[in-house]
Amino acid sequence: MSAQIKLVDVVDARIHSFLEARSEEMDIISPDLEHILAYANSMLRSGKRFRARFCYWGWRSIAQSSDADPLGGVETLEDASPVIALATSLEVFHAAALVHDDIMDNSDTRRGLPAAHRAFERIHRDRAYAGDPEHFGESTSLLLGDLLLAWSDDLLTLALGDLPPEIQRSTRAQFSRMRQEVTLGQYLDIHEEAAWLRAAENERLERALRVVTYKSAKYSMEAPLLIGASLAGAHTDQLEDLSAFGLPLGIAFQLRDDVLGVFGDSEVTGKPSGDDLREGKRTVLIARAEATMLESPKRVFNELLGDRTLSGEQIEVMQSTLRDTGALDEVEQMIRDYAEQAMDALRGARITEGARAELQRLADAVTQRSS
Repeated sequence: MSAQIKLVDVVDARIHSFLEARSEEMDIISPDLEHILAYANSMLRSGKRFRARFCYWGWRSIAQSSDADPLGGVETLEDASPVIALATSLEVFHAAALVHDDIMDNSDTRRGLPAAHRAFERIHRDRAYAGDPEHFGESTSLLLGDLLLAWSDDLLTLALGDLPPEIQRSTRAQFSRMRQEVTLGQYLDIHEEAAWLRAAENERLERALRVVTYKSAKYSMEAPLLIGASLAGAHTDQLEDLSAFGLPLGIAFQLRDDVLGVFGDSEVTGKPSGDDLREGKRTVLIARAEATMLESPKRVFNELLGDRTLSGEQIEVMQSTLRDTGALDEVEQMIRDYAEQAMDALRGARITEGARAELQRLADAVTQRSS
């Protein structure tokens, strides 16, 4: 392999080799598993690899051999094998979370392609199978998500290998905490959609921020940093420094995602414009808007929110309402504030200088993205 290989290419290659091995195992079991493997490949073939990159730079921020390449390169795949397996495990876990999330949100698309349950539903219809296509699609997607979770754990075990027991314990503990928090955060997201109107209005922003924190912020930025750093044997104070950077950055990341879920260009995001409005997402953006609405328009807005049949014109009216209330401007300011909080923490973090520079570049990428 060449001396300088971009991290995302190394992770992509690791994913490819992992799926190739699983393909051989599945072929032995049954050719009917072909469509499950095909969708797993499509899910894992694309993505920005943010979690892998934060994991790697969490590790590199602590590792002794930390003369970091600002482009995110590694010397050879063998040199960084444990952290590459760990970073790959996070990408596979993320794919599992997306498959399950799309079922719960009843989403039709993911990254410009049919969501897993819709793709399997189409297979059922095209092959004229017996029974209910929707049930087949949803059931198959649940199993695909579970399979991806199992594969993620396989990669975690491979990453830890023969490392010292204390490293194995601390890394696995961080990984387990992430899995628990994102699962509970996902439940809180579902809960808010059902219980939002029962909650006091002055509590809604806090409740929406709690969903942001546990469903996305921790598992997107903070947890990968801590998992990677734990693999390098980070001390408690170093983990605290990375957490102080990763958590506010993760919140800014999810707030940007919420804005894109309402105002994003469908050709860029891969999802229909205003999709979060059709799904009834009770986000910080919605909480901010409601706080300034009069009762009558608020009631109409809440009646529309979550209506899967919303027309393009209705979406535009709701988008205008979110702008007119000042909610969009407020959330944009929140994104800037959280990003600056993260940068302040990064400047004082007890980590390697090369990692600090790369983490700053990553922070800019996740808060200023358009998809």
